[in-house]
Amino acid sequence: MMPLWDSDALRAATGGTVPDGVAVTGISIDTRSLRPGDLFVALRDARDGHDFVLAAFAAGAACALVDRNVAGGPTLRVTDTLQGLTDLGAAGRARAGARVVAVTGSVGKTSTKEMLAAGLTACGPTHASVASFNNHWGVPVTLARMPADAAFAVIEIGMNTRGEIAPLSRLAHPDVVMITTIAPAHLGRLGSMEAIAEEKADILAGLAPDGTAVFPADNEWSPLLRRRAEAAGARLLTFGESVDADARLTEWTGGADTQSFRALIFGADLHVTLPVPGRHMGLNALAAIVAAGALGADPARFAAGLAAFSALAGRGARVVLPLPGGEALLLDESYNANTASIRAALAVLAAQPARRRIAVLGDMLELGEDAPVMHAGLAPDAAAAADLIFSCGPEMRRLHDALPPNKRGTHAPDSAALAPIVAEALQPGDVILVKGSLGSRMSAVVRALQTVQGAAA
Repeated sequence: MMPLWDSDALRAATGGTVPDGVAVTGISIDTRSLRPGDLFVALRDARDGHDFVLAAFAAGAACALVDRNVAGGPTLRVTDTLQGLTDLGAAGRARAGARVVAVTGSVGKTSTKEMLAAGLTACGPTHASVASFNNHWGVPVTLARMPADAAFAVIEIGMNTRGEIAPLSRLAHPDVVMITTIAPAHLGRLGSMEAIAEEKADILAGLAPDGTAVFPADNEWSPLLRRRAEAAGARLLTFGESVDADARLTEWTGGADTQSFRALIFGADLHVTLPVPGRHMGLNALAAIVAAGALGADPARFAAGLAAFSALAGRGARVVLPLPGGEALLLDESYNANTASIRAALAVLAAQPARRRIAVLGDMLELGEDAPVMHAGLAPDAAAAADLIFSCGPEMRRLHDALPPNKRGTHAPDSAALAPIVAEALQPGDVILVKGSLGSRMSAVVRALQTVQGAAA
């Protein structure tokens, strides 16, 4: 394998000291996923990465990025490891000839990033963020991993509070930026929907000269996004269902596990088949096609490449659960939640053929003082989509109490208490949706359901 970075390049990128003859083929910040030949970056978080350097070398690391003396193998010594990683990411971006798209949004960032990766791969060598590598260490890791010969790169950018997106955008220096939508995610931290919209619009901060912004046409905050794009001098392309959208969804047909739609894009009528359900996924795909076209990719070839896209675990993955006497279907949406994403997931649940449709919902976190109303306000959508709704957490108690009595399943204080109850209730023919904020730990319910599967198998 060709080296990603050698000693000279590492020194030039970081200003650090490293022995001659070092060559690394990848970047790792976690010994559990490290591959032989990687550069292990000793970051400090809940644990100090320096404590794992020996384990990294034992796993085959070619070098370790450190800011204090450690033993066990060759080291790239810098003043601060996070800054060293950031410098390495900046150097990776600077040397690459790839056309770069940066993706943010309150809902759908990771799924849209995966759509972009699938479609662009059909158009040329493509590099993309893994998982949700979208923060102050994930973005530089992605950039530092970028092969110099990549034609396209997809960078996901997220945030938890105000002021986080702009520096990451400047680091990525994208040719195209995309906002999937604006919704009440992290509302408790940012304080208002306007602040969320402004923070998401900060993705424009690093946009290359003559770059393109791809924004939703139909969102309440679209006028703010348009003003920000115009102020930044960006070429603006909008997507959505309104007649004013530059890329407009004109027809949509949805099924239980697939969908097709027609759209007017760049003046052409394009027909797209997507191997996942949900109108929201179709709109994400429409946005991805627009962004790909702005990067210079062929929209039709990109759209054909979307056949390789599949929903991720925690973000819509469909898992068949064998049971005595039949099987059930799990819709795993356990990674995160806000009002927009829960309503979209409930719409997918409603489209599934099933003996019973069951929703298992955990608290939506970081919604601030509006959280009680937002949770109770989901009751009509949940009751329309599901035959039975289980819930957990103090805020979802509001939903439970607002539901019609015949729709109420068990409410529990947390996911650990709810998980065995849901697993016990599962029957052949059920379709069961599991969704909640990451901090609600709804993956515990997913694991319990998969244990039932394992026992039955």
